[in-house]
Amino acid sequence: MNNADFWASVRSIIADGFTPDGLQKLDRYAEQFISNALVYQRFSPQEQHGCATGGATNVIASLLAGAEVGTDSGRQASFNDFQSERQCAAQQETVIEQWSKAVGLWTESVEEVLSQSLGEQIAEGGEAIVYDHGTTLIKSIGLDYFIQPVFALDRISLHNTYFPETRLFVLGFGRDKRGEFKIIVEQPFIDGQPVSDEEIATYMRQMGFELKNPRNWTYATPDIYLSDMHDENVIRSNHSDTIFVVDCDIRINTPELRQGGTRILSTEVEFA
Repeated sequence: MNNADFWASVRSIIADGFTPDGLQKLDRYAEQFISNALVYQRFSPQEQHGCATGGATNVIASLLAGAEVGTDSGRQASFNDFQSERQCAAQQETVIEQWSKAVGLWTESVEEVLSQSLGEQIAEGGEAIVYDHGTTLIKSIGLDYFIQPVFALDRISLHNTYFPETRLFVLGFGRDKRGEFKIIVEQPFIDGQPVSDEEIATYMRQMGFELKNPRNWTYATPDIYLSDMHDENVIRSNHSDTIFVVDCDIRINTPELRQGGTRILSTEVEFA
């Protein structure tokens, strides 16, 4: 199967309404992705592994979103046209919602359901509501920072690549009472203390990142854009001297982000 055949197959599965046969094909594609028999050139090999560690749900949703992006918009050209970007986002949301409902991974009224099953939320940030789940946290992540689901899913894959100790595992999807699209994830709970900006800067330099803007805690390499790296999102474990990144805005660093990025987004796939 070549690239054109693969995407034609995925779009046919979508158009047919996620039949049992179509769902089996998606599961097989996810297995091939996870085993590296299917190579998705949007990601580096390490990033593809990060996507896989987010679970088969993360993999399939990323491929479905990719099918709705197309080559041109996949290169973020739509960032100059907000209406076009919103339309692309709506298409991705619809497809992921249809698939999630077909496989039982969709939740209506996410916050209400999570509050009933897990109890009161313990934190709320710019994009996520966090619930205590014992040794793990359950997060309901919105699209405020990303608009398109494909970029929010990239964020999960990239977080898992660079910060595997606090990996995000995708449980499913839903909408809140306002009708806003949500990604539901699980993450290990880290008992720790805040880390100073200076310590975070040192930690990031050791990882090869350059500080770009201290006002919004932005770091970058030619491959990766990383921001929101402040002391609420980076903590030191109470049980060791290890630093953990529990939350951040992480993206593939394309030239459009104007942070020295050199990556060009691709929807090409290859079969090994």
